[in-house]
Amino acid sequence: MSILIKEVTLNGAVTDIYIENKYIKEIGVGLQVSADTVIDGRRKAVIPGFVNTHTHAAMTLFRGFGDDMPLMPWLEEKIWPNEAKLTKEDVYWGAKLACLEMIKSGTTTFFDMYHKFHVTAEAAGEMGLRAFISSACFDHFQPELQEKSKKTIQKLYDEMDRYGKRINFTVGPHAIYTVSGELLQWVNEFAKEHNVLIQLHLAETELEVENSLKEFGYTPVRYLYHLGVLSPRLLISHGIYVDDDEIRMLADYGVKVAHNPASNMKLASGMTFKFNEMRKAGITVGLGTDGCSSSNNLDMVEAMKLASLLGKVWRKDPEAVTADEIFHAATEAGATIAGLKAGKIAEGYLADLSLVDLNQPAFTPNFNFISNLVYAANGSCIDTVICDGKILMQNKKVPGEDEIMERAGEIAYNLMKR
Repeated sequence: MSILIKEVTLNGAVTDIYIENKYIKEIGVGLQVSADTVIDGRRKAVIPGFVNTHTHAAMTLFRGFGDDMPLMPWLEEKIWPNEAKLTKEDVYWGAKLACLEMIKSGTTTFFDMYHKFHVTAEAAGEMGLRAFISSACFDHFQPELQEKSKKTIQKLYDEMDRYGKRINFTVGPHAIYTVSGELLQWVNEFAKEHNVLIQLHLAETELEVENSLKEFGYTPVRYLYHLGVLSPRLLISHGIYVDDDEIRMLADYGVKVAHNPASNMKLASGMTFKFNEMRKAGITVGLGTDGCSSSNNLDMVEAMKLASLLGKVWRKDPEAVTADEIFHAATEAGATIAGLKAGKIAEGYLADLSLVDLNQPAFTPNFNFISNLVYAANGSCIDTVICDGKILMQNKKVPGEDEIMERAGEIAYNLMKR
């Protein structure tokens, strides 16, 4: 399949982009090539597809349910009891809704940790997105659950040959307060042996730090260091409560970090995420939305604005976390975490990209496109999305979107009735 995007704005200049199969093959003015599909890029700007480095996709079903509660009561009283009732059909339509929402706001790759791995993988595959999926792993410090978790992880990994290259396996130990040190060490060895990534919630709340000191004698990052599980394969989500020494530890071991400003603010988990300090230390920091029950949407454009403004306000520094820096986190840094040759609009890179509609107030005037995108726009500015060289959305319409929203709504209401 080939696509020619004519007269699109790239870095302030108008050009053509020719896509062949999965890759951007040629960029230049007035390209004389034939293509299966020609897209009019006038009054549009091209950007790399966003990489959402932390989601719980099917939690779209919990959007607006149990709002305005602290983290642990929210989990223990609202989320976990209802998650125990989830069926495969529930997760399928919840994940389809999440994929729809991500496509409509310009995301082409997402990291996910949730239940019923294969259902989420099937939904992402059908919707055309790239996904790095894990099944949430818990052993609650019980040996029998630890062995069950190991078998589940191995089984899921062995079953990955049913999916194409867009769907990737990761291991998802939930958190240090729900997963034993022994299982974390086993997961680390498994990930090393099979060259897969690990997703882990870490250092999200002050209570987590207090309990870590009480139970393990170490702060969360130091606890992982003590276990010997810090590595370039590890992606930690949140990472709010880390000190300078812990930042150096994360950097020394190549650990990646996913910043989730919306859920951190909504759950009042904390606001002092050390974005600048981590990047200065050499840590790759990506951007995530978290699940819809704690952030309420999967809009990476909105997440960029929240991350930038939050990073400025707690420091009282308007130069902190600039629009360019957070745009890099949402695109190229996320692609680096995923190990993808993506996150840039350049020849030889994967054709994972979006076209932004410039014909709207947020881009008028357009003195600085990236600033307007980060500070003035939201995900509704995305007009066209291409992933893996295939068009997923054009003229702001995704095939089958009405059915997905209708079915997911029915599923959510039925889940709560149960």
